[in-house]
Amino acid sequence: MTCLRALGRLVLLLTWGCMLSQDGLAQTQVLPPGENLVAEGLPPIPVTLVDEVRRYTEYRSAFLDDWHPTARDMLISTRFGNTNQVHRVRQPGAARTQLTFFAEPVGDATYEPRTGRYFLFTRDTGGNEFAQIYRQDLADNRITLLTDGGRSQNGGLAWSTRGDRIAYASTRRNGADRDIWVMDPLDPKTDRLVLQVTGGGWSAQDWSPDDTSLVVDEMISVNESRLWRLDLSSGAKTLLTETGPERVSYRSARFSRDGTRLYLTTDKDCEFQRLACLELATKKITVLVDSIPWDIAGLDLSADGKTLAFTANEAGISRLYLLEVDGRRPQQIEVPVGVIGGLQWHRRENLLGFTLSSARAPGDVYSLDADTGQVSRWTESELGGLVATALPEPRLVRWPSFDGREITGFLYEPPACFAGKRPVIISIHGGPEGQSRPTFLGRSNYFLNELGIALLLPNVRGSLGYGKTFVQLDNGIQREDAVKDIGALLDWIGKQPSLDASRIMVTGGSYGGYMTLAVATHYNDRIRCALDVVGISNFNTFLKNTESYRRDLRRAEYGDERDPALREFFERTAPLNNAGKITKPLFVVQGGNDPRVPRTEAEQMVARVRRNGTPVWYLLAQDEGHGFRKKENADFQFYATVLFLRQHLLGS
Repeated sequence: MTCLRALGRLVLLLTWGCMLSQDGLAQTQVLPPGENLVAEGLPPIPVTLVDEVRRYTEYRSAFLDDWHPTARDMLISTRFGNTNQVHRVRQPGAARTQLTFFAEPVGDATYEPRTGRYFLFTRDTGGNEFAQIYRQDLADNRITLLTDGGRSQNGGLAWSTRGDRIAYASTRRNGADRDIWVMDPLDPKTDRLVLQVTGGGWSAQDWSPDDTSLVVDEMISVNESRLWRLDLSSGAKTLLTETGPERVSYRSARFSRDGTRLYLTTDKDCEFQRLACLELATKKITVLVDSIPWDIAGLDLSADGKTLAFTANEAGISRLYLLEVDGRRPQQIEVPVGVIGGLQWHRRENLLGFTLSSARAPGDVYSLDADTGQVSRWTESELGGLVATALPEPRLVRWPSFDGREITGFLYEPPACFAGKRPVIISIHGGPEGQSRPTFLGRSNYFLNELGIALLLPNVRGSLGYGKTFVQLDNGIQREDAVKDIGALLDWIGKQPSLDASRIMVTGGSYGGYMTLAVATHYNDRIRCALDVVGISNFNTFLKNTESYRRDLRRAEYGDERDPALREFFERTAPLNNAGKITKPLFVVQGGNDPRVPRTEAEQMVARVRRNGTPVWYLLAQDEGHGFRKKENADFQFYATVLFLRQHLLGS
């Protein structure tokens, strides 16, 4: 395969070279792939297309990283070049001052919480997700590597109450188990292992007020986790949550300021995550808010310990609430309609920061002054020439599946200037424990506004946000029931007067890529084409080759391939082993360093479908991982996708 790819790339470059050398004008007609891209089966990209779609590729988003500990300013993440980097913003609407300058995108960033004289950040290489922790001193911008710098994952930083140490999780010991470590970031030699574990789902949630212990989360699956208290002097850990026949999930644990309880969310005795507190002395859990019939999606406790901020995921839309810890009636805060993430209180002031995005706005950073109720917008991310009011907002649609269960999704419809029944892109989220929510579509707005294609984002069984029973409906041998949800969606589309059931493309990334391939094998005659991004083609080979730190977490969802019955099920239902049914054009996109869904999943699928004589496009980025994070690579993928749609969905 490698030799064939090299030969194919040589032929393609020679073809482009011939086109480029015909005359002076021809030198600007096509865009060759970047040096880290391998493009097989793709036609050359006309430069005219690059210019045509440019305003759909130049938007940017901003995300809250951390508040400064003493000043009213913050760290945010945004992109002004090819990758997201850390910036400082000193007040709402102020200029974004760039602080990091790397070819690779920077991950989480957090200030030293006493004076803010330095900040920590994480960064990997080429999308391999082996993130390392770095310190950047603001006095001279000197950067120091704090972790081993090797093939290990390091992250989930939690500052001590005094602000002199961090707790974090690392796979450095054996690459599989995510142990808990503690370090003084000013002296990396103080780094020490405080909890050796088995499994890849462990994380440090919070420090006790006296810094003598940590609350640690052991995630077994999206439906099951345990909370432990770790004594840092003895290394002893105490189980805080019950174990029993009911699988219960606990999230976002925070110590109360007096250290006697934990605030958290849990689905214990309920379908949804509810806001609750756990008394450490008795281990009794008390629900604080039971009037919201949706998942509580995130929380944070104010610096004075008096107020909890939390969001509820109400059918995909975020609602922001404040709750006094000695009360029972949450106060809803009016903010722009959208999806909220990254709740974070200022360490000394009554200010709450968060990130908000919507169908008409990419992510931006906001704050709430809890004393006055004033909401301030700190960033105004550019739309790249688009007009917000011209971007369509979705409507929630519903359809019955094969077993009578109601499935929902978000439908984005093209402007009224496009007459007749419109072609459809079905875009399936990953996870599988993800959820399609009405956030900014980015480049996909081009498909709506310029090509007149409707976008439908389904939340098939297994999606978050609809109760823990719904999340488990696709586990193990029930996997193909989720594929049948898309079959029912195809039926529903056929009944809609505005949608063209004869022109449908299915697409998705990661688990959504598996769903794409599975739909292509089950419903080949009902779709025009398919676009798989970093998708799974066989659960047996996927579980064998995914990184060891995540293998057991995935077995809890998909099933254990070491069980002969499940292994046979995986082989029988694998898109790879049913690829002979695919006769419609297929486009496969893959990152060369993907630790989650290795490139072998894509390569074996590409080779097998090509044996059918089916048109297959394959785009590999050798400097990316689980999806493309670098703008130049994402842009090239977008250009190729536009050509794929025009040729195979629209037939133009």
